[in-house]
Amino acid sequence: MGTSAAPRSADVRNYVLVTGAYWADTLTDGAIRLLVLFYFYERGYSPIAVASLFLFYELFGIVTNLVGGWLAARRGLRFTLLGGLATQLVALAMLALAPQSLLVVAYVMAAQALSGIAKDLTKMSSKSAIKLVVPQDASGQLYRWVALLTGSKNAIKGVGFFLGGLLLTTVGFHAALAVLMAIVATALVLVLVSMRGELGRPDRQAKFRGMFSNNRSVNVLASARIFLFASRDVWFVVAVPVFLRFEQGWSFWQVGAFLGVWVIGYGLVQATAPRYVRDPDGQTATWLAFALAAFPAGIAVALAAGVDGSVAVVAGLIVFGLVFALNSAVHSYLILAYADGDKVAMNVGFYYMANAAGRLTGTVLSGVLYQWQGLGACLWCSAIFVIAAGLLSRALPGTRGLAFGGARGVAGPPARG
Repeated sequence: MGTSAAPRSADVRNYVLVTGAYWADTLTDGAIRLLVLFYFYERGYSPIAVASLFLFYELFGIVTNLVGGWLAARRGLRFTLLGGLATQLVALAMLALAPQSLLVVAYVMAAQALSGIAKDLTKMSSKSAIKLVVPQDASGQLYRWVALLTGSKNAIKGVGFFLGGLLLTTVGFHAALAVLMAIVATALVLVLVSMRGELGRPDRQAKFRGMFSNNRSVNVLASARIFLFASRDVWFVVAVPVFLRFEQGWSFWQVGAFLGVWVIGYGLVQATAPRYVRDPDGQTATWLAFALAAFPAGIAVALAAGVDGSVAVVAGLIVFGLVFALNSAVHSYLILAYADGDKVAMNVGFYYMANAAGRLTGTVLSGVLYQWQGLGACLWCSAIFVIAAGLLSRALPGTRGLAFGGARGVAGPPARG
């Protein structure tokens, strides 16, 4: 017992550092998104052009989760965490130090690509770390820790939205980015100085082909995740903020404050999800998805019926956020429950590759559908995507107590390679 206590304590300490760094990256990530969105839309970019600024952000997230999971397995989570923070610092510097003449679509897409890489490296590092520090027979503790991490991350991202809108209003685009650079640089220095060793045991023999899971439950959950997150981003990324700012007349800081409060509330619901949804399994993910589909459809009907746009969107988005948060918390628990114990970084990387694919799909369609037919088209598309997520979730295992099931054969055969 004495020999195992010290490594366990060191892992928990390192996990706290990983989580803190993830929070710092998440704060700046939320702020960057709002800064870029409003700065370029105000300069005359169309909704499709604004959406295109985030294409590489999401596209490189797909690649990063695949390669990042493999790198974490081979080099350890400290390596991927430091890489994420350093990359975010470079992305911010590209935007902060560039003259206005250089801030064109291609250049901003490149900076956003680096920001997407940074965000997914830090996310994968933090999410994978949970399974390494929670005892293998503690499914309830795993669920609570995952919910707390996911919820706190989204609450902090909400603060980032508010911070982005506030900084854009008060100090302007370039000065705001300089403030964000200082936040990321501080987190990078703290990890370099304070983290000792690696979180987990790197496997220098890990093969890249192992990233493609043979675990059926992981694959089904990843497929459902694509549609779940596409259903959110198809109206949240471009359509809602542009609708509120330019059709409803809200100011930058009002839109930023609302989106920030929404994401904070969304995160708080995620963090407390174990109080409301107990012992989740595949059936839980199914009925939550079907319940969620009613809300974007209801908002679309309300808008078509002439209900005030601000009232319909604000009220609808609040209810949508509550149910979506429970969906996301259950998914975040299930991926760790299904993941093979010796390949957790690879399984998590594969799963968040699917998550990035869903965000990419939603981001593209958010600009295209909004420019084509307005917010209503985005909402109907959202409802269809959620129904697809629910149909896929029906194939997930219904057995309770699935924590670490993939490693034990409960949730499907272990991954190979």
